Amino acid sequence: MVDIIEIYVHWYAGRSKSQLGASLGVDRKTVRKYLAPAEAAGITPGGPPMSEGDWAKLIKSWFPDLADRRLNQLTWPELDQHRDYIKSLLGMVTVTTIHQRLRDEHKLKASVSSLRRWVHASLPDEASRSRVTVLRDDVEPGSEAQIDYGFMGQWTNPRTGKRHRVWAFVMVLPCSRHMFVRPVLHMNQHAWTEAHAEAFRFFGGVPRRLVPDNLRTGVDKPDLYDPKINRAYAELATYYGALVDPARALHPKDKPRVERPMPYIRDSFWSGRQFTSIEHMQAEAVTWAQNVAGRRQCRPLGGAAPLAVFEAVEAQALLPLPDTPFVLARWSTATVGPDIHIKVGHTLYSVPWKLIGRRVDVRSTATMVQVFHDGELVKTHAALEQGKRTDKSDYPPEKIAFQMRTPIWCRTQAAEVGEACGMVIGQLLEVNAIYRLRAAQGVIALRKKYGDGRLEAACAKAITVGDPSYRTIKGILVAGTETDPEPETGDAGAAAFLHGPQQLFAATIPTQTQDELRDDQGRNESQEAVR
Repeated sequence: MVDIIEIYVHWYAGRSKSQLGASLGVDRKTVRKYLAPAEAAGITPGGPPMSEGDWAKLIKSWFPDLADRRLNQLTWPELDQHRDYIKSLLGMVTVTTIHQRLRDEHKLKASVSSLRRWVHASLPDEASRSRVTVLRDDVEPGSEAQIDYGFMGQWTNPRTGKRHRVWAFVMVLPCSRHMFVRPVLHMNQHAWTEAHAEAFRFFGGVPRRLVPDNLRTGVDKPDLYDPKINRAYAELATYYGALVDPARALHPKDKPRVERPMPYIRDSFWSGRQFTSIEHMQAEAVTWAQNVAGRRQCRPLGGAAPLAVFEAVEAQALLPLPDTPFVLARWSTATVGPDIHIKVGHTLYSVPWKLIGRRVDVRSTATMVQVFHDGELVKTHAALEQGKRTDKSDYPPEKIAFQMRTPIWCRTQAAEVGEACGMVIGQLLEVNAIYRLRAAQGVIALRKKYGDGRLEAACAKAITVGDPSYRTIKGILVAGTETDPEPETGDAGAAAFLHGPQQLFAATIPTQTQDELRDDQGRNESQEAVR
């Protein structure tokens, strides 16, 4: 799907089918096959803006059975049958012509891309012999930027004393040879996208096509025939309206304008200079690119300065910068754990429980974290540097019932039951709401089984007897005594027991103990008489 979307994006931007086939390594018949539904629907290049999501919806409707077609060697046995014929023609005609003859004369079903891969793997000597260096045509102003990293050298941070390897991000506009240089300590995704945004700001516009090296920071899978642009780089290119067309791996001639200046940058800008910080280094690089490299005499330009050519013919040809600055984002993948959280950096974020065990894409900015599954946004959190951020609604309802029943919820439910229930809940939560929360929840839960009327009566009775606790209220409801009359106080007319404790326990107390009790009683009576 990603590959087909890339075909449509390039085509909609105005590139011809021949250019698409040469640039993306796809046969023109394949390009025509995938573009046919769009042309039949009346869609033409240069129409209203179309996002990648819009293309994805259309492509799914046009090709419902579209699968991820990966490079394979299933057609190589068929090509082996024509080894001698292919070998005899290599060096005389192009591989495309050989494929055309095999297709027309020998009914070959393999694609031209499969033939190229087979030639490079099976006939490396003949393939090398057929290679020639062809000078590139002059690049139109504002149409292209070539991008690469170059190693500068070792640098010792004067503040920390730590040694670092310094790399230079370089973007060159081939038409004017004007360049932007930004030293970095890490060649990661964030530095890559940040350097692009700074380069566009330096030039005051955006070239229509970006030709980077096949770096992991920009291209997920370095392959001529299947260049998968990573999400952060694709987002940047979409935001600025540029097309990304990676160079082939190990083919520096695909971007010669950025390869040649690297020794000049190391010699003129880097060698023998001292820098106090990476920020100082980056500021000095911008000044050098503007005042030194931009004003040098450039032989391919007839001795003119790149900055002068840029201002004269290329600055106005660049695409305008968007009104708002680009928001730098980091894309990563994560697996949802059984606790419904994913780890992003040093922070845990919750996602909906139905995604447990699934792999999700995560987009992180300075203020926000977004989680995507199959291209759909499923969760958004405010960014947190460290710790855990949990949305309790992501749990299944039965798993989070206790946490969702807060003290406020308990008071509200109690007020619906009645005044007595509200008094009981108020007393339970008065001193330590968190400690007594479970008891309050238990009282409220009784209304589901016994109803509001019985629960209110049980609470009133518990208050009367002076023990408004969950255990007492539940006992009253289980016994069904919430509506019984209160027991009368006093003897209620019962006959008094006048024999004393000696006679009451005489049947159960041994004789010796009874004698001791009589002696004690006698001593007590004597002492009372004395008083």
